[in-house]
Amino acid sequence: MRFWLILVVGTALFVAAPIVVIMAHLFVPSHEVWSHLASTVLPRYVANSLGLMLGVGAGTLIIGVSSAWLVTMTNFPWRRFFEWSLVIPLAIPAYVIAFTYTGLLEFGGPVQTLLREMFGWRYATEYWFPQIRSLSGAIVMMTLVFYPYVYMLSRAAFLEQSVCVLDASRTLGKGAWSTFFQVALPLARPAIAGGLALALMETLNDFGTVDFFAVDTFVTGIYRTWLGMGQPAVAAQLGAVLMLFILALILLERWSRRGKVSHTTGYYRQLPRFQLTGIRAGLAFIFCLIPVFFGFILPTAAMVIWTVQTWDFVDLRYLRMMQTSLTLGAISAVAAVSTAVLLAYGRRLVPGKITSVAVQIASMGYAIPGAVIALGIMIPCVYFDTTIDNLARNLFGISTGLLLTGTWTALIFAYVVRFLAVSSNTVEASLQKVTANMDGAARTLGLSAGQTLRRVHGPIMRGSLLTAGILVFVDVMKELPATLMMRPFGLNTLAIRSYELASDGLLKESSSSSLAIVVAGIIPVILASVMIARSRPGHGSKKYSEQ
Repeated sequence: MRFWLILVVGTALFVAAPIVVIMAHLFVPSHEVWSHLASTVLPRYVANSLGLMLGVGAGTLIIGVSSAWLVTMTNFPWRRFFEWSLVIPLAIPAYVIAFTYTGLLEFGGPVQTLLREMFGWRYATEYWFPQIRSLSGAIVMMTLVFYPYVYMLSRAAFLEQSVCVLDASRTLGKGAWSTFFQVALPLARPAIAGGLALALMETLNDFGTVDFFAVDTFVTGIYRTWLGMGQPAVAAQLGAVLMLFILALILLERWSRRGKVSHTTGYYRQLPRFQLTGIRAGLAFIFCLIPVFFGFILPTAAMVIWTVQTWDFVDLRYLRMMQTSLTLGAISAVAAVSTAVLLAYGRRLVPGKITSVAVQIASMGYAIPGAVIALGIMIPCVYFDTTIDNLARNLFGISTGLLLTGTWTALIFAYVVRFLAVSSNTVEASLQKVTANMDGAARTLGLSAGQTLRRVHGPIMRGSLLTAGILVFVDVMKELPATLMMRPFGLNTLAIRSYELASDGLLKESSSSSLAIVVAGIIPVILASVMIARSRPGHGSKKYSEQ
């Protein structure tokens, strides 16, 4: 068992190394550069980051919580359709929806062109139109794709609530919204806070949207300081400050649950939905339709039309980029799931505080922006490559070049660090369903720990491992900042291609690569919605259906 303890701790330390590198750079002296940043761009980084958090936080809370309550606790037309369709916008990366709406709403886009034809306008000075490429525009774009985090966790919390407390509320004469505010919302508060924390972490991690909209945040500052100013130490310090933002979010979410424990009875049956009729049913339908239409239907339809219009633009380079994206996603998914299995199984074999803390440390990457992780990997890689190259030149008169910097190995490692938590949660949940008696029986039959994992646990966990792999695969397909910073020379992915074309003003031409990313993310998102619907105890049983 000592082998598994060493394996778990060693793996956790290796995965957490980029974060340690970033934090260590807090002590590197760089006062002159910081003085320059503080007098020029740093206040803007802080103001824009806080503005994004406040705007996206408010938007995701309003849309996510309200729509989750409507589809869970009320009946209105098309409710079943909205149950799963409200999750679908999560399949669209924020930068993709930003590119699409810019193409739709810019001066030469179809919306403003139609308005000018209708009213006879010729110049932009003759009428007012909201500026999409702005802080408020970025807030709207991110809200449209990040609200499903709050929706999913809120809906799961509402589904798990006992009928008893809801019946008691109705007995006391409370209507749907009174029950929502006074009973269901307080009980679901921890889940809502968790969903909000995820949405805000994704907001702070976003690079493509804020860079395209010229909204300076910490992530864009890290990218420019590293590649533009050639100051890796200062970029790492900016990353450390951003990590403190993320840590504050996590601590705030946990503080919100401090001393607040909600208990419900184990009495579960079909939830007593409130029947909405007339104008109330119409308003509920419109409220749920708006985020689905503007968050998925409209941008996807635009991407499909533009892909058809620019089909001649798709060539062999596009196919190579698709192959690269699929290969990177597949390798990263296998690596992340394998690492998650080793950590979870090692924790099972050697339970205790050491392995528990080690697994939690290894899963920190999802809370860290991709740009920060990229810095934490690139800095030691550059140092290692430079040291080896200098030694080779001095001893043998040859140059070794770049051994780790700008390689697939470093890039895939960044993906594993970033998305290990995605696979770990799924793997651990699946492993907990395997009873300890199976381990004992396997060991009695002479199987080692490794053989037990391969021959007993593996077949049982196959479905969950596949699910974990799909989730990581989709996240890698969408990932942009780490890929931009760490990609090998000449490597292009669909995400990078979409970003580069949009940055060059070729918004329609970027639609084909953007659409491919969206299609790759739809199936896992729908599966997640189905799993939430089946999460209520007693779902699918005969007793449950009869009640």
